[in-house]
Amino acid sequence: MVEKLVIRLVVPLLILSTAVGAQSLRIEMKKDRAEVYLEEQLVTAYCVNKKQKYPYFYPVNGPASHEGLTTAGTEPYPHHHSLFFGCDRVNGGNYWQDTLRAGQIISLSLQVEQGEGEVVTLHNECEWRQPGKEPVLRDFRRISFSAPSTALRIIDFDIRLLSLTDLHIEKTNHSLFAARMCPALSVDEGGTLINASGDQGEKGSFGVPSPWCDYSGKRGERVEGLAIFQHPDNPLYPAPWFTRDYGFFSPTPLYWPPSDDGLRLKEGEEVRLRYRVVIHEGTAEEAGIAALFEGYAHSDGNKVE
Repeated sequence: MVEKLVIRLVVPLLILSTAVGAQSLRIEMKKDRAEVYLEEQLVTAYCVNKKQKYPYFYPVNGPASHEGLTTAGTEPYPHHHSLFFGCDRVNGGNYWQDTLRAGQIISLSLQVEQGEGEVVTLHNECEWRQPGKEPVLRDFRRISFSAPSTALRIIDFDIRLLSLTDLHIEKTNHSLFAARMCPALSVDEGGTLINASGDQGEKGSFGVPSPWCDYSGKRGERVEGLAIFQHPDNPLYPAPWFTRDYGFFSPTPLYWPPSDDGLRLKEGEEVRLRYRVVIHEGTAEEAGIAALFEGYAHSDGNKVE
């Protein structure tokens, strides 16, 4: 039996050896996406084409390799698009997979709040609807990007969901914030999936509540990874994780809902959710993921306007 790794709350050598202070980023707006750059290196792009199932981040590039850590469209389950937010079984609609007629999260507006500096920020307003039907949800996203060192990239995802009608979300494993790693970094290909308690792989982490999970693996001779943090103020925190050794992981509260009836929201009711994505060089321990989470957990962040 593999012994659990101990994640220490220490300042990692990797960050000490590479930190040169916060890096300056910039946002370049394109027709159907916002691209985030550190100097001439693409960090990520936030894609909002109206023919997509939902907005998503792709690529999400590593700080050392500058290659994609996530995938969009790889088997199995090619509907997993890199780094994304969605949900199935919302008033009978599917805002996660299936055809656009089953449900679609459509970007209504994408605006730059801060386009250059140590923190750059986007505002995105979206509508959840099926063709020919009234929308059931509107969401307001504040997405911030930063690079506190040469070894780290951070995406802060802050979303306010506004119910436009009485909502019933049934029990579903397809719920909310998620990432799909590229095959080369998956557990199946020798990568590491680990949670805050040191539980590893799908067998150790599936269905286990945890503040964070991290996926990392070798890219050439270097290790890179991606962690997802849940903010402690999120409803149902810490949500159990839906994890797969082929590279998928997501804090998924609605597969373990508070009641057999799923979740109900009244018209006009709002829910706020916050997540942080840490894109890093090294393993979870080398990148200091546990210490980084503690800093995030004690930050208030900025509300979505």
